[in-house]
Amino acid sequence: MKIILAIIGIISLFIGFIGIFLPLLPTIPFVLLSAYLFAKSSTRMHNWIMNHKLFGEHIRSYNEDKSIPFQAKIMAISMIWSSMLFSVFYVVNEKPWLQLLFPIIAIAVTIFLLSLKTRKVVK
Repeated sequence: MKIILAIIGIISLFIGFIGIFLPLLPTIPFVLLSAYLFAKSSTRMHNWIMNHKLFGEHIRSYNEDKSIPFQAKIMAISMIWSSMLFSVFYVVNEKPWLQLLFPIIAIAVTIFLLSLKTRKVVK
């Protein structure tokens, strides 16, 4: 069972990585799922993802108190809206239902991100 969970964790991490570049595919939920699956399957992989320079801080923050840093919120919201607006005007400009759906998704994700606590970064 641990091998299956590790494989699903790797697949989830790969999907999350792709989500960095695709507007409709969220990154952090897949990375959080990977961290959970790695915790259940492989200490080595769990330690790796928890200490990863890109994802580690976000996973730890979310695990501790369901918060994300202010800069991460701003970056995520900016990326969501810029990619959604680009998609609406240049990718799906012939499909009105998608032109309506994309902003609705962006609004929902923005509301979710704003509902999370903001973690103060101590330097």
